Amino acid sequence: MTLTKRAAVECKALSAVLGSAEVLHGIDLAIEAGRWTSIVGPNGAGKSTLLKALAGLLPHRGEVQLFGEPMAKLSGRTRAQQLSWLGQGGAGEGSADDLMVYDVAMLGRLPHQRWLAAPSERDRAAVERALRSTQAWDWRMRPLGQLSGGERQRVLLARALAVEAQLLLMDEPLANLDPPHQADWMTTTRALVAEGRTVVSVLHELSMALAADALVVMAGGRVLHHGACSDPATHAALEEVFDRRIRIHRVAEQWIALPR
Repeated sequence: MTLTKRAAVECKALSAVLGSAEVLHGIDLAIEAGRWTSIVGPNGAGKSTLLKALAGLLPHRGEVQLFGEPMAKLSGRTRAQQLSWLGQGGAGEGSADDLMVYDVAMLGRLPHQRWLAAPSERDRAAVERALRSTQAWDWRMRPLGQLSGGERQRVLLARALAVEAQLLLMDEPLANLDPPHQADWMTTTRALVAEGRTVVSVLHELSMALAADALVVMAGGRVLHHGACSDPATHAALEEVFDRRIRIHRVAEQWIALPR
């Protein structure tokens, strides 16, 4: 008997309009639970728009399901407990500049707290784990606005981790991170997947994206390919979408993208 793999998030006939332009065109996509999936493609492919639509952050046509349930029928609290979001480069976070790093990370615990309730021991433990995992614990009493771009990104990642959601959607999470902290992010992602959680990331760093379990290749607001990162068909689709200006190679047990 063949077992059906469970989808963490799934969309059917998903379309979205920004301004007067349709930027997603009837996308059908199912992201398998318990895996790391990266979304890649050239500029303007619709990657970030797709991720925002899956997160319920912008109007769209079609249906999005979260762990088999229509997202439109879930309460905001339930959705916020099950799905954690990290936006592109901390966009829209200027209002948090005066908050201490610890308090920013604690915002990730709001879906688990009663209205106006003080943080519990579990909340504080989750925040400490998240800040330590992103090497941001030592700045916990510094205002977010005093941090560099890379430091800020690590704090916002900690906030997303503190939610302890089963699904994490991350739009360009490596923005402003230096190579060692990019490697740390991948280690954190792998640890989350090992715990049974699901990570979906939009990445421009193709070699990092190829370290995922699965790749979604987009262009022109459509999904051109969805497959395992080790599959030659995935490599061919990735090379094709970038006009064959890159080639996928196996180096030191890793798939990497190099200029042709």
